[in-house]
Amino acid sequence: MKRLAERGNKISASKTLALAAKAKRMKSEGKDVISLTVGEPDFPTPQNIKDAAFKAINENFTHYTAASGIDELKQAVVDKYKNEFGVEYTKDNIVISNGAKQSLSNAILAICEEGDEVLIPTPSWVSYPELVKLADATPVTFFVGDDKEFKIDAQLLRKQITEKTKMLLLCSPSNPCGTVYSKEELREIANVIKESGIYVIFDEIYEKLVYDGFIHHSMTEFEDIRDQVISINGVSKAYAMTGWRIGYSVASKEISSIAKKIQSHQTSGPNSIAQKAALQALTGDDSEVEKMRLKFDERRKAGYERICKIAKISVVKPQGAFYFYVDFSAYFGKKFGEKKITNCDELANYFLEDLLVASVPGSAFGSEAHIRFSYACSEDDFLKAMDRVEEGLAKLV
Repeated sequence: MKRLAERGNKISASKTLALAAKAKRMKSEGKDVISLTVGEPDFPTPQNIKDAAFKAINENFTHYTAASGIDELKQAVVDKYKNEFGVEYTKDNIVISNGAKQSLSNAILAICEEGDEVLIPTPSWVSYPELVKLADATPVTFFVGDDKEFKIDAQLLRKQITEKTKMLLLCSPSNPCGTVYSKEELREIANVIKESGIYVIFDEIYEKLVYDGFIHHSMTEFEDIRDQVISINGVSKAYAMTGWRIGYSVASKEISSIAKKIQSHQTSGPNSIAQKAALQALTGDDSEVEKMRLKFDERRKAGYERICKIAKISVVKPQGAFYFYVDFSAYFGKKFGEKKITNCDELANYFLEDLLVASVPGSAFGSEAHIRFSYACSEDDFLKAMDRVEEGLAKLV
């Protein structure tokens, strides 16, 4: 038998999904596991969005659509960017996909190839480097610490760019840190993008989840680099629609045309029914979105106050998304019985196996000192989980 493709050995499985699956398995065994792993709102999809899906089914809207999505949904995205960011696009700039992850993959495949390097400031989402590898390009990660609130600046970016650099991957609000870039910070980065000629994928899937008066800004707002910007977004996080799998990219007509061709062969097109639901999400009553955001904010405030009471940890207060990224390195080298904790993976395993708290180790995101906790769960569960963590840490010697 001939050997399999080498690319399968280049990529790693998602630690986030693997740990979530392990937590579910332990729950099914009757263990009282509190899962703070997957970035998924615990709210139901708003009723008006579900009604739109029922209507689509009853009207037999159950066949193939255009490979890049239905015109009405593309127009809704066009209108969104004009109304929210003051940016003029046409439907030819939009590609609707089966989730923002496919949108990311399409864009990377359209731009990158063997020999190209993609800059990824870490901590960053687990799938970024793997998607770059699947395009036969090389991910170049560089760590940005909590002293900078995990955010790059123009000076740091310039130092990373080489002749091989093709693209920067940036996320705001960020996963896993919850940090948000201001318009002034993005403008400085945009200046480097312009002078270097590289592309930037700007992942803004958490755009609706910002707090403390922060305003989300898109890199598409900078006209002088607009053809170099690929905006990635979708309905999963803001509208509690993770399972509906609708994302979209906004890019130059040239990039979008290539992305359409790639998608036409990979999946034929996005889910027809979910597109109608997403159309309602973008054009219908969105009062539930604000209710969810306010609830997340309540959890954020309560969770941050509770985490800060844990001895020897360090955490940057998140300004967006729904994660805490906590530095537990002060506990490395300690033991629980015969179990020695030397890194974040072992600490996360201790949390799960011995404390029944499921989390994601920072190694999944490019940092060895941290653990990520999602607060997309009930406040009571989160606080109970932190009680377990504090009690468990006190047992380490």
